[in-house]
Amino acid sequence: MSTSIVEVVNVAREVSWLPWAVQYFFLIGLSVGCFLLTMPWFALRRPAWERASRLALLGALACGLTAPVALLADLHQPGRFLNFYLHPNFGSWMAWGAFFIPLYLGGLALYTWLILRPDLKRLADAGGRWAGVYRAFAYGGHDSLGAIRIAAVLALTGAALVALYTGMEVMVVHARPLWDTPLLPVQFFITAVAGAIGLVLVLDRAIGDGHAAQGAHLLRLLAATQILVLAVGAAWLLLGVTGLSPTHANALAQVAPSSAWQITAVWAAGSAMVTLWLAVRHPAWRLAAGLIALHSAWMMRWTVFIGGQEIPKTGAGYYHDYHLPLGQDGMLGILGTAGLWIAVLIILISVLPWAGQRRVQA
Repeated sequence: MSTSIVEVVNVAREVSWLPWAVQYFFLIGLSVGCFLLTMPWFALRRPAWERASRLALLGALACGLTAPVALLADLHQPGRFLNFYLHPNFGSWMAWGAFFIPLYLGGLALYTWLILRPDLKRLADAGGRWAGVYRAFAYGGHDSLGAIRIAAVLALTGAALVALYTGMEVMVVHARPLWDTPLLPVQFFITAVAGAIGLVLVLDRAIGDGHAAQGAHLLRLLAATQILVLAVGAAWLLLGVTGLSPTHANALAQVAPSSAWQITAVWAAGSAMVTLWLAVRHPAWRLAAGLIALHSAWMMRWTVFIGGQEIPKTGAGYYHDYHLPLGQDGMLGILGTAGLWIAVLIILISVLPWAGQRRVQA
């Protein structure tokens, strides 16, 4: 009687989180970051932040409305999202996200409506075809700072929960040492805020008056985020090199031999340092700083999700069989999400009063 022995060295697997997931995490992060940038003016009434906060509110809405579409596309079937409510699994961070996202978006919508009521009334008083619609939505048009602050707390609670769950649902995958670190949610949040600042700078050049960064407060905040990005990256590297954390040491051992990952590390550190240099030394180049910050936020998520899935959970080596497809699960999906975001942005600019600068009433 003969015995056959089959040795399984590795099993190649397709990536399960597609570029749609990258788009979702990128857009929802930008929305949360932009919302935080609205609070200095709308909730705290600091005049230096008025222009930046108005553009940030526009960015928060455009990204917040587009992000769920990317999430549903990643699930491949809208009914799967419904199952989070029909059969909730409260032991899953992803399931909790189904409750946190509506809380945040609902709070953001209420917050935006309360902010825009005086401007809607102004448009209604100016007359025109849509005067009746603006008057109905203005609902008196009162500027109630107390109500705005209450709505801000509600939206802030949702934003904090969204930021928490988007980091935690990746961090809890213990089978991937690259993801299994408490530094990952922190880096997600910091790069989201940096990307949001970058988006405000880009919107300021595209549809604003070019003075959102006037006073350098926005650029100082961008510089601070880049210092934090470098500090978190250095902490991860230190934990891996010294072996103080076995998980970080294992993750470093997995990626260190790869020239692609070495280039990625240099790119990440270099992008942060260039953005920091532009924000501190060349404030006139703020559009370039904003574009690099946006690029870095997106590429960080692409590297973590797509690159992280190329590292096998078991076995050695890498999966090099992933190539970005041209169809809806690849390049077309990325371009489609960008196109949807642009369409939402145009609609918001067209129907809502973003251009006017509202004065604070004593």
